[in-house]
Amino acid sequence: MSLLPVRTLATLLLCMLVTLETMAEETQLRFYTEEYPPISFTQKGKAAGLGTEVVEEIMSRLGISAPIEVVPWARAYAHATTTPNVGLFVTTRTPEREKLFKWVGPVSATTAHFYTRRGGQRFDNLEHARLAERILIPREWYLQQMLRGMGFNNINSVPTPVDAVRMLVAGRAPLMALDDVTLADTLSAAGINANDIVAGSTITQAVQYIAFSRDTPDSVATRWQKTLDDMKADGSFERIYKKWLPGVALPAAR
Repeated sequence: MSLLPVRTLATLLLCMLVTLETMAEETQLRFYTEEYPPISFTQKGKAAGLGTEVVEEIMSRLGISAPIEVVPWARAYAHATTTPNVGLFVTTRTPEREKLFKWVGPVSATTAHFYTRRGGQRFDNLEHARLAERILIPREWYLQQMLRGMGFNNINSVPTPVDAVRMLVAGRAPLMALDDVTLADTLSAAGINANDIVAGSTITQAVQYIAFSRDTPDSVATRWQKTLDDMKADGSFERIYKKWLPGVALPAAR
């Protein structure tokens, strides 16, 4: 029986070591997301939605498994900004957050608006919104961070988007800020009729990613980005996207 050449054997050993290192990195991952249908939400006790299916498909292609927990966004965000090997989805990429995470995406896109309850006070632009008694925004959302950075001092943090719409319609505050793509599902979950709220001025357009905590190895983010790019190239990402957001344009390339 002939022996493998030394160079071939060394190459095989190196490949094995790289594979073992990759598996060690990937098996330490944990993922967090929020109730943000149809992007992510709890269904029959498990995470579901567009973002969840994308994350699960990437893990399947990489041959790994990692837990996904659906928790309030503020808790998920705290984990991702303080703990290594944490993935957070979907996370809006903003200048304020750029250095806090390693980014894989884009996965989705949306436009944020101010909303009022029907028959309530009107706020036609950002300057009018500054005069509102309170603006309801989910805690640690990018909109909260963005508006505070613009000098807004009338923000009322709430746990979830559902809390925001319920409080708005109940008259607890005159104004809220939310994304448009997920609004219909949020209203449904809150038991609120779409006619009960009115869209006001646009705040910003935003693009969402899978965000890995800064102490996660660069190689993890690189592998995940390549796998997502492969999904976009072979059409599987588009199929998942259109399942959850039919009629909504795909996010632009990174």
